Amino acid sequence: ELLVLEKGKPLTGINYKLAFPKENYELEFSAQRIEGNDFLCGLTFPVADEFCSFIGGGWGGGVVGLSSVDGYDAAENATSLYYTFENKRWYKFRLRVDSKNITGWIDDKEVIQQEREGHKFSTRIEVYVSRPLGLCAFSSKVALRDLRYRKLTAAEQAP
Repeated sequence: ELLVLEKGKPLTGINYKLAFPKENYELEFSAQRIEGNDFLCGLTFPVADEFCSFIGGGWGGGVVGLSSVDGYDAAENATSLYYTFENKRWYKFRLRVDSKNITGWIDDKEVIQQEREGHKFSTRIEVYVSRPLGLCAFSSKVALRDLRYRKLTAAEQAP
């Protein structure tokens, strides 16, 4: 199945409003920016009693990171990195939240590992509506497929 998010003004997305785990889970999906030049992945997710967003392609198309960590956006905190996203190419995103870390991958390459202890997680006001779980795109038409989540096994959970 293919889900297409039409270009928003500036955001468009989908939300999951039912009960969802607060930790010890993993999310996976593939995304393709069909047209546009900003983020194709704005995944908002729970972290215990807080929320955070995994951004792929933000701030003009290339910033990857978590928004927000200790009040700093993905472009301003230690998770920030630049990644080149091409239009009309599929990218596989994976996010894991365990009791110790938030870890993110793009195309099976780890791009984020953020320790949870001692940090505060939040979202920008623009994506409050995406809580507890949502996917959005900014100024871009995006296709999504292969959306799935699973609970971590006992062996996968951080000690």
